[in-house]
Amino acid sequence: MASLRDIKTRINSTKKTSQITKAMQMVSASKLNRAETNAKAFNPYMDKIQEVVASIALGSTDVTHPMLQSRPVKRTGYIVVTSDRGLAGAYNSNILRTVYQTIQKRHKSQDEYAIIAIGRVGRDFFKKRNIPVYSEITGLGDHVSFGEIKDIASQAVGMYADETFDEIYIYYNHFVSAISQEVTEKKLLPLTDLAQDSKLTSYEFEPSQDAILEVLLPQYAESLIYGALLDAKASEHAARMTAMQSATDNAKELIRDLTLVYNRARQAAITQEITEITAGAAALE
Repeated sequence: MASLRDIKTRINSTKKTSQITKAMQMVSASKLNRAETNAKAFNPYMDKIQEVVASIALGSTDVTHPMLQSRPVKRTGYIVVTSDRGLAGAYNSNILRTVYQTIQKRHKSQDEYAIIAIGRVGRDFFKKRNIPVYSEITGLGDHVSFGEIKDIASQAVGMYADETFDEIYIYYNHFVSAISQEVTEKKLLPLTDLAQDSKLTSYEFEPSQDAILEVLLPQYAESLIYGALLDAKASEHAARMTAMQSATDNAKELIRDLTLVYNRARQAAITQEITEITAGAAALE
């Protein structure tokens, strides 16, 4: 059985750990509020640009643009959004397991796909398994700005345009609530799902539909990536807050159990001392 000193040391170390996890929980809760606000504030812009693009693209049969047309798929790109750090519960493992299983199911050769990794955890996961990582971005802030992801968003659109990839999917955790996040797959390119949930409105175009789409479609695709990242960041903070709350609760429960063990051991030691004193006194009589 552990000594009283060992038990006391473990109690003190667990208390310090619970203080750290409690602080991390509060920090994540604060970050979550701002991240959730940012994600919700971006939704009206996404809804409007989708409405405009859909109205132009679907309102005329004369419109042709490579980003709107499917082609034979020779190579698929997967944009995978994870965090740079752990301590976020199943936030990273859920999405990485989903992507890994999808790749195993869809592809027979590594020549058929590549990963665009956003986040250090995802990058390390795929490189460790020798899965091709075409490009990567790490070190994003807790509250992502469009400027931080502009390059990789433009790169993704460019890789479809130059036929490096014939289709691109993005995987991220969708924020449902503070205790629930859903792994989400969204087809980024080609833009073949514009009609879904879109309200078609009649517009007058100047100079032409094709010229407008030439500008709007890349912006729309980049906005899809940015919107997914805002959503993913809110999910990350929520997952980390929940994980740290669980860790704090577990630490408190462990402290209670250790304190009970400590009191029992202390009581047993006192009883033993009393017994020894009594026995010694009896021996002297």
